[in-house]
Parts: sequence; structure tokens; C-alpha cells
Amino acid sequence: MPYFCGIDTGGTFTDCVVMDEQGHITIAKSPSTPKDFAEGFFNALEVAAEKIALTLPQLLQQTRLLLHGTTVGTNAIVQLKGVKTGLITTRGHGDALIMMRSVGRSAGLPIEQLLHVSRHQKPAPIIPRSLIQEVSERVDWKGDVVLPLNEEEAQAAIRFLLDQQVEGIAISFLWGFVNPSHELAVRSMVHDLAPQMFVTCAHELIAKPGEYERTAATAINCFIGPGSSGYIQRVQERAKQLGYQHPLLIMQASGGVATAQEAARKPLFTIGSGPVGGVIGSKFLAETLGHPNVIASDVGGTSFDVGIISNGVPLTSSETIIHQYVFFMPQLDIQSIGSGGGSVIWIDELSNTMKVGPQSAGADPGPACYNRGGEEPTITDANVILGYVNPDNFLGGKYHLDRSSSLRALQRMADRLGMDVVETASGAVQIVEFHMADLMRQMTVQRGLDPRDFVVYAYGGGGPVHAVSYSRELGCKTIVIPLGSVASTWSALGIQSADLLHVYEKAELLIAPFAPERMNTIFADLEEKGRTQLREDGIADADMRFLRTVDMKFRLQIHRVEVPVSDGTLQAEDATQLMQTFADKYDALYGKGSAFKDAGMEIGVFRVAAIGTIQRPALSQQGRRGGETVVTHRDVYWRDLKHFTSTPIYDGAQLAARVRIAGPAIIEMPETTIVLHPGSEGQLDGYGNFVIALR
Repeated sequence: MPYFCGIDTGGTFTDCVVMDEQGHITIAKSPSTPKDFAEGFFNALEVAAEKIALTLPQLLQQTRLLLHGTTVGTNAIVQLKGVKTGLITTRGHGDALIMMRSVGRSAGLPIEQLLHVSRHQKPAPIIPRSLIQEVSERVDWKGDVVLPLNEEEAQAAIRFLLDQQVEGIAISFLWGFVNPSHELAVRSMVHDLAPQMFVTCAHELIAKPGEYERTAATAINCFIGPGSSGYIQRVQERAKQLGYQHPLLIMQASGGVATAQEAARKPLFTIGSGPVGGVIGSKFLAETLGHPNVIASDVGGTSFDVGIISNGVPLTSSETIIHQYVFFMPQLDIQSIGSGGGSVIWIDELSNTMKVGPQSAGADPGPACYNRGGEEPTITDANVILGYVNPDNFLGGKYHLDRSSSLRALQRMADRLGMDVVETASGAVQIVEFHMADLMRQMTVQRGLDPRDFVVYAYGGGGPVHAVSYSRELGCKTIVIPLGSVASTWSALGIQSADLLHVYEKAELLIAPFAPERMNTIFADLEEKGRTQLREDGIADADMRFLRTVDMKFRLQIHRVEVPVSDGTLQAEDATQLMQTFADKYDALYGKGSAFKDAGMEIGVFRVAAIGTIQRPALSQQGRRGGETVVTHRDVYWRDLKHFTSTPIYDGAQLAARVRIAGPAIIEMPETTIVLHPGSEGQLDGYGNFVIALR
């Protein structure tokens, strides 16, 4: 029987989802292994194999698709554990990466650090000035060569960097994305002198203006390249040794997968790809359930991630900030905060108030209740104390949690605050849930979207625990726990449901009224690039589709808006409709009446997403039997009631579809726990999703 496997490496657990050709799903979790994430990758696969009575080699021999979301690149840049990297750039522009933009001192900082302006500082440079070499060359904005490449200077720059024993060389010339001939010539010189050197040309990654952002992207790609590509190659080689006979596909931040070879060349595009898997999985399920507007919320061990699906389309962003570096990258717009199950509860010494996160206990040592040496209290410890999480049935009973360790850790906090330990635990959970609701509010209201029009999809190990509270705070009325227990590994299923995706961009300025002939030419060129690449990936023409967008703005403004463009040959009326679509979207984002059409409009970037559809099984109906089963009653503290209450505990694996359960109640799924607060009611649908209605 053929299988389809998706593996997502998280900060705490590595999740695996295996689907057979009938659409039946098997899930597995294994602790992540930061020293070598490949070990956790295969451990999770082995756990899944055991559940379907196979050995790991037998599973991989029968696997048709193996898809993976990796955090190796993200960890390398966040922890600044990349390789020694050199940069070759246009003479006179060697300081662009060091200077950054004016916001470089504060970009990406949390609000508590933004308030202390005197403490703002630029991040440690990923490429020191001593390893930045300038070369005489110049191409103008039209692509004409103004100053030919000085090959002697280029050779000298390369030899200098090789003498410094760099492991990666980034090449970024001023207008290289318009005419890449000089970047390609220098890359050829590098490979002549050092054939195994990891080299990245800026035009291969980013094809639009933004000297600093483009150079930063290129530098980061080289900085994380050897480590990321080495990891991908190790996983691919071991999978092959174990019997896997097909390409390994890697999740990209853009919302699709790419071949291992492509991901090894451009590991930049894997940064932040883990949370993207959850949004793609939500889109996959939302299409089945008929939900056009979804807030996808993921509560993991270290973070809380939010993505938005509006009118069936995930919202995207072209700008990323990591370690205060701002760079361009096509990606889904997902925002994260340090609020997860492992988030540490602490006291601010200055204000003597309780805080939660962003620091996390991680997988090792983990929360205090793990009994692995962790002494700081976390949200997981608070959930154990309040009775939400059963310490004897954590992850289906695979792990036993020590409630006494949680009590000791929280008691120290309570003593300092002069509070009861239960009140302290409840307060900490309320704080983290308000943080979650606030991020969701920013992602909707500040984009002109009404959260009351959205269904909340709650997943990750902690999503079902906290979903009722943060959704109610936002004003939403419906929550979906995707496929019940599968919610705890939802990003892995999302990775498995992703299609091949390549994004192509061309920067060209068009001023309204737009000439449809020129637009047709640009889109045809971009689509042909996508078609060629997808054919190389083994995708048949019938399984290809292309999505067009442009970045538009009012003249003399800086804020660009991504606007969809219709398929086919564009006519004059299509160009006119595009202007109206932009104005309508601008009004929705910035307030009705803010679109000032008389200012004039312009297009700055043309974009094509080339999608190769991967054939895979559809979700199957569960066909559950039996009725509701109350396993036991447990005393649970409910914030609304302000006391512990004997609460029914349901075995989620035994629930029948359509059986209504009114809160307060707790449903213990094999891999997660659903907490129904008073005033909420839930039931399983035919697919195994647990749907909650809020009153």
C-alpha cells in the first residue's frame, strides 16, 4: 500500500503524519533532537511505522511522497550559528549590509524592548566588514552595462576570501537583478577556484529593487547554506538507504514544497516554513468544509503562530525580519510570539508583575513537570495544576507529568506575588491567552478584517487547550479542532498537503493607464520560467497552474498592496478593472475613502506563482460508532466560576459523530486535550473535526 508522509520538526517535538491511499491518517510525535534534527526526523517516522505494524524500512519502501518542514535554517540565523561568509559587491556599496535601513536598530524587536530607545543597537553582523569585498562594475536601472566588470579585481576579491577560509560567498551587485551577467561571471570565477564553495547570486533569490534587502537575503542564504544543505542531504541519503525511492520535498515559506536540490541551493526560503504548513493544512481542510475565512492558530511548545485565510486565499508578505535583518522573501504572512506550552512564567523585578514568555523551557529540560531538570514554571505546569491536562494521560499516556513538580515551581512564584498557587496558575494562563488574542486581533482588525466573520482553526499541542478562551476574547463564534487528535501534528499534515511551488518576480515600473500588451509580455515570460521549472520537477502540463499578482501603490506613496490579476490574455478593460480592484483593497486596508485615485497609480512588481499539483488521497469520512463515553470526573479550576468543579472527562477516541458536549468539559484525545469552558459546546463532525460553538 502506498503511503504519503509529512514530517515537521518543531522546537519541542517532531511531528509525523502518514496517510494511506484511502485517506486514513496515522500520527506520531517524538522529541526533537537539537544536536542532530535528522535523528528526531527518523525517530518520528519509526513511531508512525510501528503504529501501522511496519518497520521503518518497510514504511519508506512503500512511501510515495516524503515531505519535510525543517527549522535548521531558522535556528542557524536566530542563533547566529552559520558559517564564515564573504560578500562581493559593487564598489562603493560595501557598507550597505552594515548600515542597514534606518529602522535596523529596532526592526523586529518586541514591544518591551522598543520602549527603551537608548538600548537599541544593530545586530552583530553576519558578515563582518573585513570579509566584504568591493569590485568595480556598474549596470544601470535599464540593464545597460555602464562599467564593465573588472575581472582582475574580482579574482583578487575571491582569492582574498578563500585565504580567509570562508565557507560561503555571496555575490550582490547593485542592479544585478536587471542584468545578472556580472554576478554570473563572478560565480563562474569562484567555482573555477573553489568548485565546492557554496555560492549565492542575489538575482537568483530576489528580482526587485531594494539593495539592502536583496543583499541581506543573499548573505543569509550563504550564512545558513552549508549547514542547511548538509542536513537536507543527510536526510535524503539516509531515507534512500532505508528504501525511499522518490524525491524528498522540502516545505518553503511561500506555502509550497520544493525538491531537496532546490531547497539545498536556496535554504533562505525554508526559514519560517514550519508554521506555514499549518496554514496550508487549514486551507486544505477549509476547502472541504466550505470555510472561506479562517484564522489559523498554532500553539506549540515555544511559540504561538497565526496566519489568515481570507476569501479562500492565505495572506502573503514579501518582507521578513529575523535577528533585526530585513530581507525580501515570498512567504505566507504568519506572525509569531513567544507564547506556547513551554513559555516560562516569570516576575518582572521592576514592576513586581507576572509575565509569560517569550523565553521557553524548550524540549530540554522542558517544563518542571517533565522532571528533566527544569525548575522554572511554564504554561504546561499551570495547565496541569488547573486540571486541564491529565498528568497520567499526556500524549496518550506515553509520558507521565509530575504535578508535584509543577506545584513547587508555581508556589515559588505565588509566594513572591503574595497569591494562592492556583490563582497564580490561572493568572498566567489568562495572560498568555490574552497575548494570543491580541496577536489575532492585530492580524485581522489592523488589516481591515472583522474577526467575527472568521472561523478559528486551533491546532498544535496546546491549541485545543486554549482555543475557547482566546477565540472568545476576539469575538469569534466557531472553532474547529482539525481532525481531532491530528490537530497536535497539524503542521505536518499541512506539509503533506502542499503542492510544488515556485515564485517568479519581475520589477518593472508601469504607470496608469496600464498597457495590457506589456503586461501580457511580462506575465508570459514569468509563466514560461515556471513551466520550464515544473517540467524539470516532473510535473505534467495538465497539473500546472499559475497565479498572477502585482504590487501596486498610489504615486508618491511608499506602501505597496499586492493585487490579484486575472488569467489569460489581458485586455484594456482588465487593466481598468485592476485599478478598481487596487482601490477597493486599499480602502479595505486603510479605511473607506482613503484611496485617492487622482494621485495616479503604478505597478512596481509583477509576480507569478507556478504551482505543480501533487496527486494525493482526499480526506476520508470517519464513520464513528458508539456514543459518548465519560471516562471519569476530575476537579478542574474554571476561571469563570472561580473555583474547582467536578468536571466530566470524555475519551475523545470513543466519541461518536454529532454527539453534543456542553462545557464545562474536557475531551482527552490521544495526542491533545480539548478544553470546553462554560458557555461553549462542541461535537465531532463526519471527518473527525471537533467543532466548538461559543455563546
